[in-house]
Amino acid sequence: MDQAVSFETKTVRVGADDLAAQWWVPTHAAPDRPVLVLLHEGLGCIAMWKRFPAALATATGCRVFAYDRLGYGGSGPLKEPRGTDYLHRYAFDELPGVLAAEGIEAPVLVGHSDGGSIALLYASRHAPRGIVTAAAHVHVETVTLAGIRDAVHAWNTTDIPERLTKYHGTKTRQIFHAWADTWQLPAFKSWNIEDCLPAIRCPGLIVQGDSDEYATDAHVDAICRHYGGAATPLILPDCGHSPHLQAPEALIAAIREFIAPL
Repeated sequence: MDQAVSFETKTVRVGADDLAAQWWVPTHAAPDRPVLVLLHEGLGCIAMWKRFPAALATATGCRVFAYDRLGYGGSGPLKEPRGTDYLHRYAFDELPGVLAAEGIEAPVLVGHSDGGSIALLYASRHAPRGIVTAAAHVHVETVTLAGIRDAVHAWNTTDIPERLTKYHGTKTRQIFHAWADTWQLPAFKSWNIEDCLPAIRCPGLIVQGDSDEYATDAHVDAICRHYGGAATPLILPDCGHSPHLQAPEALIAAIREFIAPL
């Protein structure tokens, strides 16, 4: 389905916070199709989805919505230090407020990395029409912590601070350390959200690249094993941690097939 896509950039008010948001709307969007809500990664934002949202809207005929969580992109800075439950807070406090403010009911959540974990947590208490996770994590692996240490080294020795500043502005240092430092806390080693998975009832498409530098496919196995609804695993070949950038055509085709019966 090839069609033009219009864009709307806006601010969503959730409690006392103003969050940056954007819609991608196909010219002939079908009213009975679900809204696809994109949930970005731990250092991501709307702009870092690149061309994926427009391509997804074009291919599916669905309206696509994305927003910057507090601390990221065009949204305001974090107001307090993060705890080990920060993903729970985004899933149980912020995301429901965003959906209510935009009048989005029963969406399909499409979450990348941290966003995938947030989608799983949200679905354990609410009823989205479906969820798609790409590189979601449900526990802490040695390879994940090694990847984060590599990211910290790159932060200290390369131009990554300048590159991220393009997206997060004056919040860049705060959000980088909120991500890296929280994951390296001794208390975070026991972080695990597998106990929430049996409560999920909606269909799920669980995606990961076979060369993910931050995780093994143990996460896909754990999600599908404990998932309360119907979960479909998908391992993308020759793909790392960012399927929406490294294998967009394959991911969009899989999402299109997944949402067809929904």
